[in-house]
Amino acid sequence: MRIVLGVTGGIAAYKATTIIRQLTEAGHSVQVVPTQNALRFIGAATLEALSHHAVDSDLYTDVADVKHVQIGQNAELIIVAPATASFLARYANGIADDLLGNALLATKAPVLVAPAMHTEMWQHPATMANVATLRARGVSVLDPASGRLTGEDSGPGRLPEAEEIIAAALALTNPQDLAGRTLLITAGGTQEAIDPVRFIGNKSSGKQGLAIARAAKARGAKVCLIGANIGDCSREVDEFVPVTSASEIEIAVNSRLDATDVLVMAAAVSDYRVAEVSQHKLKRSEIGDEITLKLIANPDILRSAQDRIDSQKLSTVTVGFAAETAGSQQQLLELARIKLATKGCDILVANDVSGGAVFGQDSNKVAIIARNGDINIVEGSKTLVAERLLDSVASALA
Repeated sequence: MRIVLGVTGGIAAYKATTIIRQLTEAGHSVQVVPTQNALRFIGAATLEALSHHAVDSDLYTDVADVKHVQIGQNAELIIVAPATASFLARYANGIADDLLGNALLATKAPVLVAPAMHTEMWQHPATMANVATLRARGVSVLDPASGRLTGEDSGPGRLPEAEEIIAAALALTNPQDLAGRTLLITAGGTQEAIDPVRFIGNKSSGKQGLAIARAAKARGAKVCLIGANIGDCSREVDEFVPVTSASEIEIAVNSRLDATDVLVMAAAVSDYRVAEVSQHKLKRSEIGDEITLKLIANPDILRSAQDRIDSQKLSTVTVGFAAETAGSQQQLLELARIKLATKGCDILVANDVSGGAVFGQDSNKVAIIARNGDINIVEGSKTLVAERLLDSVASALA
């Protein structure tokens, strides 16, 4: 997709680099149009290197090409992030005194604006009126996030995270092939308590599961995200259920399965838990230099859910995940086929995590295998992986 990213002159301009990188990794062509003030915060060379396109904020260069109209007409989507209070005022009043303003007036593409400013500026009646005007004209304006701002103050005014901005923007153009569907998605890594301060865990960050949740929401789905130790994601989904352990995921899944069209088990769930959790902190001074923990198996949540789906003849599409340490892609596919059969799910997503690969990263390489034999190898951003997985999900639902 041809995307124009407008960057205006606020301290959050540096965050545009993440937006550019994630969009380009997902296969989009990104043309950056900064304001002159934006270039006070981030250099044109950085924007060019990440976008692979020349950056020129001057309205009066290449006049013969009528570039201010050309940019607007060629764009399939325009994102402005960050958007300052000054920009919102000019845009709401149709003032086109720079290249970005002209391109916005010349476009018929969907536009998403992500404001970032201090709380008092965001809440000022003038800013609120300008936002209302833009929304009334069909411009999508994200509410800013709350948190630490440039100075010592905190409050609403932070630029939302890049993933949230991208998901909201792509939702303006994405196929709504999951509209009316309910997706139940697990993400993150479980923690099984040893005592009040220690646990057995894993390296999962939850980024892939969260990317799936955002992409599903953008495609019209109602999304419930069960998040294992990933922080508050309630802004980004219809329902967010924070959990810690495998048993808590099991309870959350079982209580919602009947009303679910698609179950995506992306969380890294511990296979074992401690048989007897100590109610008091285990002290080395009392135990000595060695400790033996008895571990017992956790329930196989996906297998149990699939058995229930089959026995009750539910129409739920199930997606499993398998993190393997495979020596080759062929071995990964063989392991994935075995797990697909063992779990009984409709789709299995397998990746090779040898050496700790993909954990906490923004990119992934996976094999998506469907029960009907279809195989799709996807490498790129976790957003791209999410989109290709949801393509398979939409096909299974159809």
